[in-house]
Amino acid sequence: MTDMSKQIIRHLHSVQTMQEIAHKANLLTTIRALQTWQCQRLLLSHHSLYQQDNYRAALDFFINELYGAKDFSQRDQDIARVAPKMSMLLPATALQSLASALQLNSLSFELDFAMAKHLQDKDINRDTYLAAYRACDNANARQEQIHLIEKMAKDLAEAIKMRGISSLLLLSRKPAKLAGVQCLHEFINTGYKAFKGIGNIDDFILPIVHFEQGLKNQMFDLSMPNPLPPVVAQDA
Repeated sequence: MTDMSKQIIRHLHSVQTMQEIAHKANLLTTIRALQTWQCQRLLLSHHSLYQQDNYRAALDFFINELYGAKDFSQRDQDIARVAPKMSMLLPATALQSLASALQLNSLSFELDFAMAKHLQDKDINRDTYLAAYRACDNANARQEQIHLIEKMAKDLAEAIKMRGISSLLLLSRKPAKLAGVQCLHEFINTGYKAFKGIGNIDDFILPIVHFEQGLKNQMFDLSMPNPLPPVVAQDA
């Protein structure tokens, strides 16, 4: 097994372990509600990007396939099943983009788990969210999350430039289904389709990174008023 495959397995095990702990602590419902709220916030904060046709699919991929309140267990089981042979199934650039995505997913769940402990049995709105965010006192981890968002997007953009990737995904669809890893194939294929029409990746990801960086700084600054937008579904 390659070092990259070992990293992928480590990220998967990390999320699985945290999910089991969250389940025993009755925190999973709060975590899912928190993830839903955060996705709504992201869409509000980056509404202008979302309105651009070449960026909408990429934002949807990030929210629905990496960050949202979706059950990723089947996809993760698929990845774990083929991880030992992954270097033979995927080129290095695609493998790196998958590792980056799973690392981001693992850290994001860790941060959500920490916040959920402060939000259990509370309505999630901009005020309770800010209080929980500050109570976690984990600015370094939040900075790492923003860094991983940029890294994941750029790694995926590099993988998409690979010659023949479209044909490879098309030809591997049926073998993936027969091998019982259809969810993994759909995840990779969705990411490819979402990012292939984006153009210059910096034009897409840097505005997101710069905004989230500024928002993080304001949220940890106790002298600042609440910078979060009103998420209608939760604040109403």
